[in-house]
Amino acid sequence: MSRLKNQDVDIVLFDGVCNLCNQAVDFIIRHDSKDHFKLASLQDIPGQKLLKGKSINEDYLDSLVLLRKDKVYYKSRAALEIAKKLKGLWPLFYGFIIVPKFLRDSIYDWIAQNRYKWFGKRDTCRLPNEDEKSKFLTMNDFVC
Repeated sequence: MSRLKNQDVDIVLFDGVCNLCNQAVDFIIRHDSKDHFKLASLQDIPGQKLLKGKSINEDYLDSLVLLRKDKVYYKSRAALEIAKKLKGLWPLFYGFIIVPKFLRDSIYDWIAQNRYKWFGKRDTCRLPNEDEKSKFLTMNDFVC
């Protein structure tokens, strides 16, 4: 079984063909000045390897997934946990954690179900540019 070399970072898994998800990734990259996060699409091998053995199906694409050590967060909780570690005023959004999960996730699910219709879809998964490569997981980040 493989594991990550550096387990001190949080991993954000996202739908690599979703334009909204890719905009969220761009946002995370711009506001993650302390390099808290590594990124991988849910469709690529690093993302799929990380989902193995977790309580989420490997073909799951409906949410951001945040992996923090042994914890798995998804839907609104993942977004709030990510916001908590971004620079600027974004950590204030973590205050929405007091909103009941069923309400937060209902809104999240509604957006997720309509994301392709509203924001579009790419034909292929996102590939990081040269400036972004260090933020994305590769197979070199795993040890066997």
